[in-house]
Amino acid sequence: MWSWFSQIATVTWLNLRTIGQRRWASGAAAFGVAGVVMVFVFVLSIAEGFKKTLTSTAQPDTAIVMRSGSDSEMMSGLQRDETRIIAEKPGLLRTAQGPAASAELFVVVGIPKRSTGTDANVPLRGIQPAAFDVRKEVKIVEGRNFEPGKNEVIVGRAAAAEFAGIDLGSQVRWGQNTWTVVGIFTAEGGLSESEIWCDAGVLQPAYRRGTSFQSVHAKLESPAAFDRFKDALTTDPRLDIKVVRESEYYAEQSRVLTGIITGLGNSIAILMGIGAVFGALNTMYSAVSARTREIATLRAIGFSASPVVISVLAESLFLCLLGGIVGAAGAYLAFNGYQAATMNWASFSQVAFAFAVTPKLLIEGTGFALIMGFIGGLFPAIRAARLPVATALREQ
Repeated sequence: MWSWFSQIATVTWLNLRTIGQRRWASGAAAFGVAGVVMVFVFVLSIAEGFKKTLTSTAQPDTAIVMRSGSDSEMMSGLQRDETRIIAEKPGLLRTAQGPAASAELFVVVGIPKRSTGTDANVPLRGIQPAAFDVRKEVKIVEGRNFEPGKNEVIVGRAAAAEFAGIDLGSQVRWGQNTWTVVGIFTAEGGLSESEIWCDAGVLQPAYRRGTSFQSVHAKLESPAAFDRFKDALTTDPRLDIKVVRESEYYAEQSRVLTGIITGLGNSIAILMGIGAVFGALNTMYSAVSARTREIATLRAIGFSASPVVISVLAESLFLCLLGGIVGAAGAYLAFNGYQAATMNWASFSQVAFAFAVTPKLLIEGTGFALIMGFIGGLFPAIRAARLPVATALREQ
């Protein structure tokens, strides 16, 4: 057994030591794999970034109440009396200012993107004062908060960076009102940073919504209080509503787009990977062909076939691993944190987010490179092992 391991080490070291003699072919194979891994990680980082933005600040002790049968806030509708009943239910957190429940109105407004100048749908959310108790991650970082009853808005930092005309101090015309931007807020990178907030009582007449809202965002006493809160609402005959945890709501919203992007990324990676595998095959066949006499000599002096197979596979895996590391590192340096915006199909509005090249994606990209290396080295390795010794010694 020790002799077998010694044979593997000897042949593998011989293969790796001669890579420099085939540096152009070896470099081309590694470069091809690096390109595949970079594209693979880049595409999937879009899905990871979008999902992170929607779910990073969602809390299990926060509930969203909407009209029964609604898939999103845009499809929902609640009257003022219903929102007051919701705010009275047990399980809801109570503060010195009252119940931590914000009845909210959600509309979209057209704002040009800074990068292209084309209009995009941006969420304009009317909130009540309790919204800041519900979303404790929201902090004003520039300017001040809007004053209730006034045509003032505060803008999420991601929205301010992505869209034009909503800088601090700007005035914009939405609905029947002219609004002044009085503050910029952050939300720990969460979805709220893609939104614009104002007083719900001012937004309603601006869009002729009467006394209607679309949802109630409520902070619970604890995550365990959700069932008690939900049961109290769903058994009340005055209400026709659905109650979901905030974390589950946004996870569901992110599922469609992340699924599409992940499927697209995997398809592109597989198609490009096929080309990279052929490049690795060509490189390894050339390497085996160039060392035919060396391999035959080793076989003639007592080396078995399996160390030869393993050594060729090891060289292919090494080249592809090197390419995978380079590609993953390149994707991280080039795309991690890159700011972009895309459509959230659940709300028909833009979400500003940052690409997220996570450790999980880096590991997956490197693993994909090793799979390509294994496939690319397997058949050349088998050919090297099956080559008749006498025939090989006569070659070259």
